[in-house]
Amino acid sequence: MEANIKQLIADVLREMGQTENPSLKTVPLSSTAEEPQADLTSENLRKQLLVPDPSNREAYLKFKGATASRIGIWRTGPRYLTKPSLRFRADHAIAQDAVFNDVPEEFVKEWGLLEVKTKCSDKDQFLTRPDLGRQLDDENAEALREYCSEQAKVQVYISDGLSSTAVEKNAKDTFLALAQGLEGYGIKVGKPFFLRYGRVPAMDVVSQILRPEVTVVLIGERPGLATAESMSCYMAYNASVGMPEANRTVISNIHRGGIPGVEAGAHIADVVKKMLDQKTSGLDLKK
Repeated sequence: MEANIKQLIADVLREMGQTENPSLKTVPLSSTAEEPQADLTSENLRKQLLVPDPSNREAYLKFKGATASRIGIWRTGPRYLTKPSLRFRADHAIAQDAVFNDVPEEFVKEWGLLEVKTKCSDKDQFLTRPDLGRQLDDENAEALREYCSEQAKVQVYISDGLSSTAVEKNAKDTFLALAQGLEGYGIKVGKPFFLRYGRVPAMDVVSQILRPEVTVVLIGERPGLATAESMSCYMAYNASVGMPEANRTVISNIHRGGIPGVEAGAHIADVVKKMLDQKTSGLDLKK
């Protein structure tokens, strides 16, 4: 590789009418280029205090332990230190991956789920045409009717939303705990499926196709710099296209640093039970 680079530069210089730079033969590539680098994202920001000689270190760390915000990272002049600056860029890259990467087909197949998709043809269209992420075409609607039972008490499905990472990390644990909780209440759940390129309001279309009493979607949240693994659960009683957003009930921040999947699933089951008892959802649902 080093010899190829030298030769390429020499050829370019020759074409420009210059002689070969003799230093090209003596300057070695960095010997550290292949050395493994530490994973900056593995460090817990809540335990990292870079402020030199804080007057109350214990209080500062207690404050950091209560939030994922970037506090106590210090500076050099008006700029961040190198390490926090690199961590910011690393977390930003993780957030971008969560948005732009697709949920792997293997993940869906291993779970044994039917996969349908909205009218979006790919991820680019999903990100630029939110309206298409709320709709299903006739072919996918018919696939749902054939696969799922209509008028189920509760219909749960999984959708990628704006974070493929969140779905991969949390959907299974959350769904299994949710299904177990509903089974304990004697509530039958329809067959789950996976909706690719789905926005939250796609649940309204799904509801009109399958007509369940309660619709539940586990969907990836828009990632931030604190975490790219956060998933939300949206629920609605007798959902329909055009219904007010106030009719939805949501549980957010489902991830290892927020509400763990198993705990979230059990809580969702309790909320669904209340919806069925009260025959409502959203702002009208009483605690």
